[in-house]
Amino acid sequence: MTSTTSAERPAAVRARRHGRALRTSGVLVFWLLVWQLVAAAVGQQIVLASPVEVVGRLAELVRTAAFWTTAGHSLLRIGAGFAIGALVAVCLAAVAAAVPLVAALLAPLISTVRATPVVSFIILVILVTGTGRLALVISALMVVPIVYTNTLEGIAHRDAALLEMATVYRVPRLRRVRAIDVPAVLPFVVAGCETGVGLAWKSGIAAEVIGLPTGSIGERMYQAKIFLSTPDLFAWTLVVVALSVAFERLVRLGLTAAQRRWGGAA
Repeated sequence: MTSTTSAERPAAVRARRHGRALRTSGVLVFWLLVWQLVAAAVGQQIVLASPVEVVGRLAELVRTAAFWTTAGHSLLRIGAGFAIGALVAVCLAAVAAAVPLVAALLAPLISTVRATPVVSFIILVILVTGTGRLALVISALMVVPIVYTNTLEGIAHRDAALLEMATVYRVPRLRRVRAIDVPAVLPFVVAGCETGVGLAWKSGIAAEVIGLPTGSIGERMYQAKIFLSTPDLFAWTLVVVALSVAFERLVRLGLTAAQRRWGGAA
C-alpha cells in the first residue's frame, strides 16, 4: 500500500505541474489575444503597438551586438546594486542588534530612505556622482531598508531558550552563530531579498530613464519615447521584465541553496 502511494505521488505532482503550465499558457494566450484585438481596434501603431509588431521588433534587436551590450550594462549595474544593498543591510542590522545606540541612530535614517520618493534620490545622485553609477546606487539604496528591517526582525525572533542554553553551556560564538543565529535569521533575509529584487529593478530602470546613462536600457526606452516608437518601448519593456524575472529566480535559487546549507527551512 505504501509503495503504491509513493509511486502515485510523482505522477500526481507531474499532473499538477502540467495543469498549472496549461492554465498559465491559457491565461497568457488570452491576454495576448486581448492585446492584439485592442491594438487592431485602435489602429495606430504610435498609440498601441500589437504583440506581433513588438515581437518582430524584439527579434530585430536581439540580432544586434548593441542589444546585448545594453542589456548587460543594466543587468550588471542593477544586479551589483542589489547585492551591495543586501550585504550592507545585513551588516548594519547585525551591528544595530548588538549595539542599541546604532539601532537608535539608524532608525530615522532608514525611515527617511523608505519614505522619500525615489526620484528625489535619483536627482541627488546625479548631482553628486553623475550618471555612471546611478542605477547601481539607486538600486542599492532602495534595497537597504527592506533587507535591514527584515534582518533586524529575524534577529529579534531568535529562540530565546536556545540562546540561553548556548550561554549556559558556553557554546563557542562561531558555533552558536552557525547553529542558532543563521537558521533563525535567514528566512527573514530571504523574504527581504525576494521583495528587494523587484524593487531594485523598478528603481534602477527608473533611474536610467531619468539620468540617461550611456548604453543603458533606460536610455533606449527614453529614445523610443522621443521618436514615438511604441514597438521599441514595448520591446525594451519586455526585456526588462525578462531580465528581472530571470535575476529574481537566480537569487531565489541561491537563497534556497543557502537555506539548505545552513539548516533553515527551504
